Amino acid sequence: MISKAVRLTALFVLFSPAIVCAGDKTVSLAQTLDEVSATYAKLEPQSIRPAEGFIKYDYLIPAGFYKEMWDWDGFFIGSHLAQQGKPQYLKYWVLDFAGAIDKDGYVSGCITTKGPRPLMGRFAMKPFLAQGAVIASEDLGDYAWVKPIWENMRKVIVYREQTQFDPKYGLFFWENAISSGADNNVELTNDPNEKSAILATDISTFQYREYKAMAQLADKLGYADEAAEYRKKASNLKAAMLKYMWVADESIFYNVRRENGKPVKRVSYSNFVPLIDDILADKDAKAMITRYMLNKDVMLAPYGVRSLSKQDPDYNNNAIIIPYSNWQGPIWINANYMNYIALKRYGFDREAAELSGILGRMVVADIQKWGSMHEDYDAETGAGLAPTPEQSENHVFSGFVGWNLLAQDMLQCEVKGQCGFLKMYGKN
Repeated sequence: MISKAVRLTALFVLFSPAIVCAGDKTVSLAQTLDEVSATYAKLEPQSIRPAEGFIKYDYLIPAGFYKEMWDWDGFFIGSHLAQQGKPQYLKYWVLDFAGAIDKDGYVSGCITTKGPRPLMGRFAMKPFLAQGAVIASEDLGDYAWVKPIWENMRKVIVYREQTQFDPKYGLFFWENAISSGADNNVELTNDPNEKSAILATDISTFQYREYKAMAQLADKLGYADEAAEYRKKASNLKAAMLKYMWVADESIFYNVRRENGKPVKRVSYSNFVPLIDDILADKDAKAMITRYMLNKDVMLAPYGVRSLSKQDPDYNNNAIIIPYSNWQGPIWINANYMNYIALKRYGFDREAAELSGILGRMVVADIQKWGSMHEDYDAETGAGLAPTPEQSENHVFSGFVGWNLLAQDMLQCEVKGQCGFLKMYGKN
């Protein structure tokens, strides 16, 4: 049971520098939204590229340091564009990845104009394709475009079940940490001797949502039996997550080692991913958020929610981008977007509003200083980390746009009540 005192302490931690007057706070967020919107109007087009070579439709890139089309980067960029009234780009993202699916259902998580690009293994696409199709279809008011690619989408599901699913536990795993997108997440590993060794909360949640999205697509396309099949799989996966990953006496989800079923007792961004959907009972989700996410000694930092607990021995805010990015402490906008969704889902509206303002002010300051953004930020100072000028081509700061655009969506939800993106997460 979380005491009132503990809850109030968590609120004080988050709001110690906050504006007291609700009216002033609204004005502050509105001003931040105006500044974000003005700067994003110039940066957003950098993430949209015209069809070229292997890629048959306009495609989405992080821009700056990255010129390739990536799976979850594109999903989040496309989700932002849909929120801004341009859902066609998320449709194109789906079609571009669908066009790269091979006969077995494999599709790489990175595609270039010259073709798919595997990375540190097969680097199979993360479970977002069906979710993207649902968001695009809902916003376009049209599901018919999905029908020609439906069977290929089903192949992707089967391939993932054959290569990333453990039937003993009924849970999913990544090949390695870098394939998760959180490149050096301490709850996973890039050790080549431990490939596919850890059942993960993030992929299991993403796949749970993918099953639900496939069921919705099947309903709209008139495939009742297939819709029922995917709903059953979603139900089974949810039950497995609660059985093996949820540790009730610690109020947290943990990754689990496949060889012995033991939890990986470390706290990173990915522990909280299950909170974006209906996997956990409200009281348990609220306890987890209060105990960990809103605790300044664990995840809550002055500039957002950390990607790794401050208590972890590997916690750092180093500027790393090669050979992989740093998910061992810095602030990531896409991870904070998911945290924002969790806060809204479970009634932490004031905390969500404050988070949107913190992130918005941070990216505006970054743009004012550099003319672009960084992919991650120092959790303690808010300074942009990577890429540095030294890490960029010709030692000229290359910048980053991509999923940082989500900062605008959170502010629009708070200031204007434009929260359409929350529908996909069961919050309206």
